[in-house]
Amino acid sequence: MITLLDYGAGNVRSVRNAIRKLGCEVQNVQSPDDIVSAEKLIFPGVGNFGVVMERLVRDGYAEKLIERIRQDKPTFGICVALQTFFEGSEESPGVAGLGIIPGQITRFPDHSLSVPQIGWNGVKFRKDNSIFTGYQGEKFYFVHSFKATPSAENEDWILTTTDYGEEFISSVSKGQVVATQFHPEKSGGAGLRLLKQFLENKAIVESSLSAGGRDEEPTKIAKRVIACLDVRSNDAGDLVVTKGDQYDVREEGEVRNLGKPVELASRYYKEGADEVTFLNITGFRDFPLQDQPMLEVLKQTSKNVFVPLTIGGGIREFTDSDGNFYSALDVASRYFRSGADKVSIGSDAVYAVEEFLRTGKKTGKTAIEQISIVYGAQAVVISVDPRRVYVNSPEETDHSTIKTATPGPNGEQYCWYQCTVSGGREGRDIDAVQLVKVCEKLGAGEILLNCIDKDGTNSGFDLELIQMVKDAVTIPVIASSGAGSAAHFAEVFAKTNVDAALAAGIFHRGEVPISEVKTVVAADGIETR
Repeated sequence: MITLLDYGAGNVRSVRNAIRKLGCEVQNVQSPDDIVSAEKLIFPGVGNFGVVMERLVRDGYAEKLIERIRQDKPTFGICVALQTFFEGSEESPGVAGLGIIPGQITRFPDHSLSVPQIGWNGVKFRKDNSIFTGYQGEKFYFVHSFKATPSAENEDWILTTTDYGEEFISSVSKGQVVATQFHPEKSGGAGLRLLKQFLENKAIVESSLSAGGRDEEPTKIAKRVIACLDVRSNDAGDLVVTKGDQYDVREEGEVRNLGKPVELASRYYKEGADEVTFLNITGFRDFPLQDQPMLEVLKQTSKNVFVPLTIGGGIREFTDSDGNFYSALDVASRYFRSGADKVSIGSDAVYAVEEFLRTGKKTGKTAIEQISIVYGAQAVVISVDPRRVYVNSPEETDHSTIKTATPGPNGEQYCWYQCTVSGGREGRDIDAVQLVKVCEKLGAGEILLNCIDKDGTNSGFDLELIQMVKDAVTIPVIASSGAGSAAHFAEVFAKTNVDAALAAGIFHRGEVPISEVKTVVAADGIETR
């Protein structure tokens, strides 16, 4: 029996599913004393350092965690759980950590790499550990803006380090206690094997590095290949995966049906997708929490898909037919508890930015701010749906323009990218650069950059748009719309510094398998998982 410390964090369902997948039973901590008495304890951490510590202290868990660790009982901490082992964090000044390991958690410094670090990176061993046997060269899934730094004071705790602009602590261990900055439950087969060895080992054995010594070769983060599933109800009321042609999902009057969402997601996981994104483009927009079919899709998918899941569509505040008000945070929390790791916000982000541009002030009430404060910036993805507006010169508009290699219908040499809402049906007087810059200020952690002009064309990504947006923000950017071949992925990674690339139709129709994309990208010398 494995005990899970579920204190109301985000996607704990995936950890629970991973434990069950590995053949173990799992129970939740019911009282603080359960933390000390548990045979084996898994302590998942998701979100803001201060919020996590506040809940641990409020519920009486903090002192019991300290007691358990000092008694050297089998414990596995994940992500923010590792950070709570330290004395404090820049993320939440004045909030004390558990103080088990010397040092402060600090933000990644400003440099050329995107922050948060989101993606698959390697580890370098500082000592041997029996549950990490045979992991040289493997990559694990990281998603964080803050990190622990190696020092002489915490050296005896360091198990592995990872490089991302600088070297940081990616896992710690001492005796029967282990914690990882990465998410093993989201790290595919490698992560499941790691959890399995913790669950099955009677005792963890540590030792100095074996022959060969410490690996000094820097680790490298991989470019991510993401499978996207547009999900909606067809005319018979069944949930199907569909694909639009410039956002039109009907063909001969019927909704295109390219498969069942749970089955396709499982297929893409097995084929090597680094993440899976669901975009809910069906009804239930008036009452998102009544969208039980989509919640069920997440619950069922997370049972067998152990890479990150993103859900978009309906992440906003609403009042139901009975007059009950639900905040965007309420809606997002329901999705997180159903198996999502990130939520994607579309039209509501445009409206929030328009309000910010009018007032110049944060309200703290936007969906972006609410979710980011509790779950961290890495949990908030902004889905941008722009289209080109051609002009003869930059002076014709107040918006950010580029000189394009693809002239307009009347020979125009310049264009700007107009943001849209309502599934691309309505244009707004705001450009993509304005949108992403403000969203980053409000607390977004990633940009999903679509392009209406490229959608369904199979002609390749809009490289001009992608580089323009990537230059405007420091958070990760996902390229979307236009992929028609594996070579298009290699092109976008080689010609822009985008962090990830996403496709839908070519995967659904079986035209290009994900394995082919990975092979072609790697052949061009681009880091992949």
